[in-house]
Amino acid sequence: MGLKNTNQQKYLLSKIATGNGHGEDSPYFDGWKAFDSNPFHFNENPHGVIQMGLAENQLCFDLIQKWIMNNPEASICTPEGVNDFRDIAIFQDYHGLREFREAVAKFMAKGRGDRVRFEADRIVMSGGATGAHEMITFCLADPGEAFLVPTPYYPGFDRDLRWRTGVQLLPVVCESSNNFKVTRQALEAAYERARENNITVKGLLITNPSNPLGTVLDKETLRNIVSFINEKNIHLISDEIYAATVFSQPDFISISEIIEEEITCNRDLIHIVYSLSKDLGFPGFRVGIVYSYNDAVVHCSRKMSSFGLVSSQTQHLIASMLSDDVFVDRFIAESAERLGKRHGVFTRGLASVGIDCLNSNAGLFVWMDLRRLLEEQTFEAEMKLWRVIINEVKLNVSPGSSFHCSEPGWFRVCFANMDDNTMDVALTRIHSFVLQNKVRVPSKRQCWERSNNLRLSSSSRRVDDKLMAQCLSSPHSPIPQSPLVRART
Repeated sequence: MGLKNTNQQKYLLSKIATGNGHGEDSPYFDGWKAFDSNPFHFNENPHGVIQMGLAENQLCFDLIQKWIMNNPEASICTPEGVNDFRDIAIFQDYHGLREFREAVAKFMAKGRGDRVRFEADRIVMSGGATGAHEMITFCLADPGEAFLVPTPYYPGFDRDLRWRTGVQLLPVVCESSNNFKVTRQALEAAYERARENNITVKGLLITNPSNPLGTVLDKETLRNIVSFINEKNIHLISDEIYAATVFSQPDFISISEIIEEEITCNRDLIHIVYSLSKDLGFPGFRVGIVYSYNDAVVHCSRKMSSFGLVSSQTQHLIASMLSDDVFVDRFIAESAERLGKRHGVFTRGLASVGIDCLNSNAGLFVWMDLRRLLEEQTFEAEMKLWRVIINEVKLNVSPGSSFHCSEPGWFRVCFANMDDNTMDVALTRIHSFVLQNKVRVPSKRQCWERSNNLRLSSSSRRVDDKLMAQCLSSPHSPIPQSPLVRART
């Protein structure tokens, strides 16, 4: 009876509603479900799953809280700000508050070292980067048409750009042999495959800084990308939501800087997606931005934005905060310093038991290399290892296959969404797992040989005997006895 009712219900719903376009069957989302069903708490649930699949910046909330305490009038829901309540709470045009758009444009410039300026009239708001990506996709492509996307890429793109628009995503295969660099050859190969399959390519989507790699695109690569999309006469969407998370050299270079110097570039093809979710750590505020150099796209997306506006209360608060130059300058600098420190502590902790990561200088995560832990170099082996990490080590990390990585054995691990104590527990669990399964730390010669093929973090590989003892005795550390991971020669 229950099955019959379920089938009847599906029959009454649309294909979008009953399909799997959201992509929830991905291990990326399965890891989140494992965390939700058994979340770690240092005291109340010390053996729960630690969330390392969420790219969230929680390292600077004290700075935000201090500013809010010192500026209570910025909120219309305080005694100090209540006089503005009526003007903000009543209907606002979907263009957005003028002061909000000006403040966001100014903040975008600061996140790019003030090397470029943005026009407030080209700022179109949306409900987070998710809504912004769907909105720009609706503007640029019809169902069945495609965007090229360099791999590995954020799993949510399969939902954001495809689910309701009917647009396809075609991978541009990037490889570890050159640190997953986007090459002209890879772009041409992906474009040619689309032509051979009679698929119309409408654009190229890049993420810079990269999610999941944590790297920035260099100027030469960006110039080649602009040259490519101009020659093919296709759009370029540059996802720059991690712009202000760069914590060391080289600097982040926005696509906006490239087109300033490229006189022959057709600016109508250039669009930027931005948000405050990563740089400020405000994902709950759902502040997404489309910035387009194409007047028609700005006009169209502004009409579409009525389906996912940012609340005027949020706009008012954000405008006040981002207009405070002293606060913004301090926040950007302090955030970079804290991210760099956390990144260093985490990667050194991994390196102490021989785990390497792609050398990175941005983002809220590392691209962890566990290829030598696989039984064999297959995606099936990657999934077996991932299940052990989820179910036994109790860490929600995301396997590279969910990011469409072309090579098995890579995992994205987020490090900025937890406090220091939780990070210590996570590292302890990793150490315990590696040591109990007798995974050998590579010799100095092996590390040197590998560095010739892959530019990895250069932290010390020496295992600290005291740390090893702590790993094995910690009450927060499960000791899995899985035969999956075996000693390598």
